[in-house]
Amino acid sequence: MARKTSLKDIANKVGVSTSLVSYVLNNKDKENRVGKETADKIRKAAKELNYFPNLNARSLKTNISHTIGLIVADISNPFFSSLARTIEDEAYARNYTVIFGSSDENNDKFIKVLDFLSTRQVDGFIVASPEESRETVLGLKESNVPLVLIDRYFSDIVVNTVMVDNFKASFEATNHLLNKGHKRIGAIVYESTLLHYQDRCNGYLEAMKQAGIVDGTQFLAKVNHQSLQTEIQEAVQKLIFEDKVTAIYFSTNTIATEGLKQIKNVGKKIQEEIDVVAFDENLIFQFLDVHVPFVSQPIKKMGQEAVRILIDQIENKDQGIINVLLKATLETKEKLQKVN
Repeated sequence: MARKTSLKDIANKVGVSTSLVSYVLNNKDKENRVGKETADKIRKAAKELNYFPNLNARSLKTNISHTIGLIVADISNPFFSSLARTIEDEAYARNYTVIFGSSDENNDKFIKVLDFLSTRQVDGFIVASPEESRETVLGLKESNVPLVLIDRYFSDIVVNTVMVDNFKASFEATNHLLNKGHKRIGAIVYESTLLHYQDRCNGYLEAMKQAGIVDGTQFLAKVNHQSLQTEIQEAVQKLIFEDKVTAIYFSTNTIATEGLKQIKNVGKKIQEEIDVVAFDENLIFQFLDVHVPFVSQPIKKMGQEAVRILIDQIENKDQGIINVLLKATLETKEKLQKVN
């Protein structure tokens, strides 16, 4: 295992004292009259050297604060806002307060939120990690602060997790369309390093394979989170007019919202000309004239389990690693009818 970067390493790189580095990285540079140029150099060096604060050392300075740090990927996403609400309620029932932030799927912001929460002396973290955050999560885990990853995970980092079986849920969502007689089923997924998104993609491909459609990738469109609207517009047009699909699986509620809009924009009737199914619900579904089947994640159970595991670890440091895998359900009101 590589040696962790220390305050002294940063001090040597910049040419200042370790106490000066400590002031800056603990956001006390202004009160200690550290110049802006020097502070900027220290923060830049810390980032270049992959410095991660010793959160455990900070927490040892006080007793349990009964405060939990929650970091989600995007608080504007209905899934994460509902999850945050559940976690806050469950924590409150156990006499804990939650301080939360959003990384906006950005690792640099994730690090800043982590560092801020650590100054608030939180007892532990519940985290939905963003893209490109493996090293950050590894550093957090190695700091020995109580930690639960929720919704996302890393296959090579042994840590508490609360997950939904994304592969199986995606497999069943695709099967829903296959059982209605569709063969040319498109899927729109994120181009992502996050494993839970890859699990959803693989669940779709496996369902297509078992249905005898060996090369399901021919109907698979991957889109980038940063240019979502444009890429989904292009994907929907290609799937409908070039690939001649009769159904589309949207692997997130955000993708579904934009995808449904694009289906209408190209003049196709949802659930009549183009059948659809989505992963996660969105409020916009309630305003459509047709029902959109969707994978429903057990958000309340996820939040309850994450809080239970974290508080148990806070209050019992010797607790072993716990991995919880929950089952999602497909919510549909329509009867299965074979496509003519």
